[in-house]
Amino acid sequence: MFKWKKLGRIFDPRDYQPDSWMKEFAQSPSVLIDEKHVGVYFCSRPAPAPDGQYLSFLASIDLDRKNLLEIVNVCQAPLLSLGAYGTFDEFGTNPISVIREQDEVRVYYAGWTRCESVPFNAAIGLAISHDNGDSFTRLGAGPVLSYSPDEPFLLGSPRIRKFGGRWYLWYVSGKEWLRGEGKPEPVYKIRMASSADGINWGKFGKDLLASKLGEHECQACPDVIFRAGKYHMFFSYRDSHNYKSKEGGYRIGYASSVDMMRWDRRDELAGISVSKKGWDSEMVNYPHVFMLDGETYMLYQGNEMGRSGIGLAQLVGPQDWRDL
Repeated sequence: MFKWKKLGRIFDPRDYQPDSWMKEFAQSPSVLIDEKHVGVYFCSRPAPAPDGQYLSFLASIDLDRKNLLEIVNVCQAPLLSLGAYGTFDEFGTNPISVIREQDEVRVYYAGWTRCESVPFNAAIGLAISHDNGDSFTRLGAGPVLSYSPDEPFLLGSPRIRKFGGRWYLWYVSGKEWLRGEGKPEPVYKIRMASSADGINWGKFGKDLLASKLGEHECQACPDVIFRAGKYHMFFSYRDSHNYKSKEGGYRIGYASSVDMMRWDRRDELAGISVSKKGWDSEMVNYPHVFMLDGETYMLYQGNEMGRSGIGLAQLVGPQDWRDL
């Protein structure tokens, strides 16, 4: 199995009050690496409105490449404005995934809007930066991947990668909304789409992973890397109810594939779970795996769906991925 050494929490926006525009949450971390820094992009929220409703914005911090526990810069304003009145991303940008493409940086994000019968709906948008990720402009007012006759509910949790010159987007597709005593809760599963240009997408059209917790299991933020002849996916999963507690909260799962179509799910190999106490003692979720200077790291969010911030772990085993 994988063995991850937790290096600690690297960022919590609550530590920067009252000066920062970010008040709560650091969600869905994703990195860009340059010669001196590791830029961590994520979603954060100002204080809620008087009615308790939140907005979510794209944010970033820069880490010292030689010491990933040292923050050298925190963005002073959101990097992408919210969508215009009536658009799909009018109320939020969350989650996100960034990638460098020649002289531009792209961010794929789930834009969400508020609804009447259910709390929200979401689709996947694209914004582009021409200043090395300091600011972004959306490709257009609409999404690049949205609900359709075969995927009629929300789409979200995008994770972008390029393999062999082709773009791959892993995302979640809503299956249904569950009615209960409180607000309706969505059920969503992991799916995949591919593209020649990262803009026009062809959907694979099937759920990729079998469910472990029953048909109402929710799966989110699948991050895929290629090593030793296999594709390795780290993702989050939880039940549809009681998921804000330690018992029902998100955990990190693992699956592998040789073709990206058929996946062998083996969560027991993931090698990372909740701590006995502290900021990630109730849940670990939304993993992002990256390689830096010969080492492999994982960024992840902790308790309360990322309200407690972002943590970093380093892979210490196995030395040979062919052993998996």
